[in-house]
Amino acid sequence: MFGVIRRRVGSGSPSPLFLGQSVQKFRSGPSVTARVSSIVEKQIAFHSGECGNVRSLCHISPGPCINSKSIREVFRQEATMQTWRRPFSSDSGDSVDVVVPPLAESISDGTLAKFLKRPGDRVNIDEPIAQIETDKVTIDVSSPESGVILKLLVNEGDTVEPGNKIAIISRSADATTHVAPSETTPEKAAPQPTQKISEEKKASKAETSPVTEKPKAPPAPQSSHSEPQLPPKERERRVPMTRLRKRVATRLKDSQNTFALLTTFNEVDMTNLMKLRADYKDAFVEKHGVKLGLMSGFIKAAVNALQYQPIVNAVIDGDDIIYRDYIDISVAVGTSKGLVVPVIRNADTMNFAEIEKQINTYAKKATNGTLSIDEMAGGTLTISNGGVYGSLLSTPIINPPQSAILGMHSIVSRPMVVGGNVVPRPMMYVALTYDHRIIDGREAVFFLRRIKDVVEDPRRLLLDI
Repeated sequence: MFGVIRRRVGSGSPSPLFLGQSVQKFRSGPSVTARVSSIVEKQIAFHSGECGNVRSLCHISPGPCINSKSIREVFRQEATMQTWRRPFSSDSGDSVDVVVPPLAESISDGTLAKFLKRPGDRVNIDEPIAQIETDKVTIDVSSPESGVILKLLVNEGDTVEPGNKIAIISRSADATTHVAPSETTPEKAAPQPTQKISEEKKASKAETSPVTEKPKAPPAPQSSHSEPQLPPKERERRVPMTRLRKRVATRLKDSQNTFALLTTFNEVDMTNLMKLRADYKDAFVEKHGVKLGLMSGFIKAAVNALQYQPIVNAVIDGDDIIYRDYIDISVAVGTSKGLVVPVIRNADTMNFAEIEKQINTYAKKATNGTLSIDEMAGGTLTISNGGVYGSLLSTPIINPPQSAILGMHSIVSRPMVVGGNVVPRPMMYVALTYDHRIIDGREAVFFLRRIKDVVEDPRRLLLDI
């Protein structure tokens, strides 16, 4: 940089002192200083390229010496400004490309489930225009700019990857739509019939193709022997599985094939926990702003049981056993799109109110389909409450890479012997499915028995007994 300055200054001065002498020679007079500073500004402005306002950022010290540190800061700011650009802009400057955002570290692609906007529709900045379905969540693709959608580049059901272009938005259409809103829709909708005509021409060409292609059809059924399909029947319809459903099916089957699954059962008297909830539910809502449910009691009991039986919190990794000194409880939630399992982080450090607030937040997100991948990653133990659907007894399947899952069920009043007398009690069956490769039956039974003891007498949590 200083070599460039010396050459530029030396070429404009009759004296050769700028070529070999130090910068301190600039102190000969203010005119030389002004000339050097102007040359430096011009040189910086010339090298700045697209950064038009670099000159305003340049700082040349008013003294005779040149502040090289300020010049470096200018070019560092220039590089920062050049890298901060929307990756959606096209070369023309009038249209904007809508691209697939980064999905997640473990997800490389997704399926474009549906477009929320069509060609000719007006969109605002950050307004969702499409939904991409991944193996775990559904992600919204937002508009990078305000404008009108010119065309869609992919079809619903196509597989897309981060960075792929899916639509084009016109910025200049804002003015035309503001003047004559009814004229933009026919203009944008006009290419659609031509597309349909071209598709029909392609279809007609395919129909009029040589007959020699027809004998190639028989090999297709031969290749489908590995995936047999039922013959079509009346009043039946075939619908492709969603990515979430396929992912759940794959993970559950992998769980069956990998783990040595074994389930142990017990029954819990819910009298004391239900009485605790009935006595303090109003005061709990008034103070914490959330209702007191039964799930928080079971999560606290599970945390306590994991502390007594840490092997249930461990997992097999190859030839090693990983003992995890943290407790993250996954809560299985059934939605219309499939099963999701958000994770309550560090449940061992949370009280009843914090757990209930977290469960309430996850329940709303699961219903709206706004759960993020980070909120469902990890977990050391899963709790599934089939009782909300009326399940009396079940054998839950482990959620990999965990080693156990606790199943809750419906509360049913049954006759029980208490103090020699037969009395009705609200009873719940609980089930623990565990990986018998790492957890022995003794630890599994003790774990489930600890949950039973804590739920039947919540005072054990206060006294730590």
